[in-house]
Amino acid sequence: MDLEGYRAALRREGDLLAAALPRVDQHAHPPGCPDWRVVDVVRHLGYVHRWAAAVVRERRADGEVDVADDGAGISGPALVDWFRAGHDALLRELAACDPAAVFFAFLPAPPALHFWSRRQTHETGIHRTDVESAGGPVTPFPAEQAVDGIEEILTGFAARPRPRWRGPERSLGLLASDAGTPGWLVRIGSDGARVERGDEGATTAECVVRGGASDLDLLLWNRIDPAGLDVRGDPGVLDAWRGTVRVRWTGPPPPGAGALRPT
Repeated sequence: MDLEGYRAALRREGDLLAAALPRVDQHAHPPGCPDWRVVDVVRHLGYVHRWAAAVVRERRADGEVDVADDGAGISGPALVDWFRAGHDALLRELAACDPAAVFFAFLPAPPALHFWSRRQTHETGIHRTDVESAGGPVTPFPAEQAVDGIEEILTGFAARPRPRWRGPERSLGLLASDAGTPGWLVRIGSDGARVERGDEGATTAECVVRGGASDLDLLLWNRIDPAGLDVRGDPGVLDAWRGTVRVRWTGPPPPGAGALRPT
C-alpha cells in the first residue's frame, strides 16, 4: 500500500468506528480484548492518535512528546466527537508531513511517514473491530489492507524475540483464499518469527490455515478463534501463537490510564 492508500484506509476505519460507537454499549467488554470496556478501547485509540500526530508533527527522534488529552471522563455521545477530533488531526499531520522526513519509528518500515501511516491504519482497524464486535457483526477488512496487516505483524511485531516461548521452533502456514497473493510460511521460536512467502512452502507447515485475508489478519491479532477457518495439521501451533505472540502498548502512558490493559 502507498501513502495515499494508507490515509484512505485510516479514514475509512475511523469512520466505521465512529459509526459503530453509538450502536454499542460503551461499558461492554469486546470479545477480542475482554479486559477492556469499549470506552477504554476508544480512549486508548484516541490517545494513540494524538500521540502519533504529535510525533509526526514534531519530527522527534525519540518519540517522546507531551499529550495531555487522554479522554479521561469522556463517554456517551461526547466520546464520538472526541475520537473524531483526534482521528482528523492525525490524518492532517500525515497529509502534511514530508515523505522523506527522518524521525522516530519503532518497527522497520522506512521512511518514518510510511511507518506511521501503516501502523495507525492497522491500529485503528483492529480496535474498530473491537468496537463493532461488542454489538454485532464485524466489517471485514479489504483484502489488500488485510494482507498488509498480516505482513506488518509477521515481519514487525512477531519478528521480535519471544522470551515466553517454550519448546522447539514450530511452523505455521497461512493461505489467503481471496487475495491473489502468495502464502506465508512462518517459523516461530524464541528468537521471533521468520517468514517465507510462497504457497508451496506454506503448505509444508505443521499447521496450515486457509481463509479470507481479513480473517487471517484478525486471527493473528487474536481477535477471532480459528473455528471458522480451514485448519489442518497440529492445532497446538496456533495455541502456541495465541499464547506468546501478543502486541503490547509501550508508548508513553496517558495520565490516569490505570484501567487500560495491553492490546
